[in-house]
Amino acid sequence: MNDTNCRVDDYTGTAVDETKEVGQFIPLHYHFQMLMDQVRMTGFRAAIQQVVKPGATVLELGSGTGILSFYAAEKARKVYSVEFNGELVEMSRRTLLGNPNGDRVEVIHGDAFTYLPPEPVDAVICEMLHVGLLREKQLQVIESFKQRYMAKFPGQRMPEFIPTATLQAFQPVQYDFTFEGYTAAVPVFQDPTQADVRATGLGNFMVYQQLLYEKPYETACRYNGEISISHKGTLNALRFVTKNLLAIKPDLTTIDWHNQYLIMPLEHPISVVPGQSITINFDYESGAPLSSLRPVIAAVDLKKFSAA
Repeated sequence: MNDTNCRVDDYTGTAVDETKEVGQFIPLHYHFQMLMDQVRMTGFRAAIQQVVKPGATVLELGSGTGILSFYAAEKARKVYSVEFNGELVEMSRRTLLGNPNGDRVEVIHGDAFTYLPPEPVDAVICEMLHVGLLREKQLQVIESFKQRYMAKFPGQRMPEFIPTATLQAFQPVQYDFTFEGYTAAVPVFQDPTQADVRATGLGNFMVYQQLLYEKPYETACRYNGEISISHKGTLNALRFVTKNLLAIKPDLTTIDWHNQYLIMPLEHPISVVPGQSITINFDYESGAPLSSLRPVIAAVDLKKFSAA
C-alpha cells in the first residue's frame, strides 16, 4: 500500500487505502460548491428541523463541510459527525467552532462503513447521493450501518433517516449533443430547476426504483421492460431522475430534493413514432461509476403507432 494514500481510521485503528474507497472521497472544492446550492441547503435544513427534536442525539455519515451537522446542532444535544477526507475533517472542525452550537458537534475522522456512535441515536443523516445512486455508496453505507447498529444496540428502535426515501425514474429523450459545432454523445448533467432546450421528451417518466431507508432494500438498480413512445423523434438518450424524500411532514406532504438530472446517451439511437413500444434494459450496482450505466434499447411494436 502506498503510504501517501494511506490513513489510519480513528475508530478501528486500522490502515485504509483511500484510493480503493470510491465514492467516499469527493474533492474539497466540490464540497465548497455544494454550500452554494440554495435548493439543497434549504431542503435539508427544513428536513432536519422537522426530524431532529430538542435534546436529540444525531449521527451524520459522510459529513463533508459539516453544514448538515450544524443544522442538526441547532436542536440536538450531541451530533457525531463522521468524515473520511482528512482535509474536510480539519476544515469542518475549525469552521464548526466558529458557528453557534458548533461545540455540540464531534467531528470524527473515520470510515462511514465501520463507525458506530458510542450511544444510541435518534436520527441519522447521510447525503452520499448522486443521480442514479451512482458513484457514491449511499445504499451500502446505510445498510451496513443498520446491521451493525442493531447488533450493538439490540432492542433499540431504529433511528429516523434523512433522507427517508429515494425514488428513481428515467425518460426517453432526443438530445442535441452538438456543442458549438462539435458533436459528442457524452453524459450530460442538467439542473433540475431549469428547462433544457437541448432535450425533447419522447415519452413519460418510468419509475424503476423506490426505497425506504428504514426498510431492507437491494443495492442493485435495474429495469427490464417496455415503455411507450408519445412523440416522434430520434431516441438517442435516457434522462435519469433521482428524487430524494428528505422528510415527511405531519400533514403527510414531503420535503424533497432532486439530484441533477443525468442525460445518458445510447450507443445505438433509433427513430421512434407515437404509440411505438420500446424495450429498455439496464442493470448496475449503486455506487458504481457512470460507465456502469449502459442502457440497451430495442423496438418492440411497430403496429400501434399513429401517423406521423
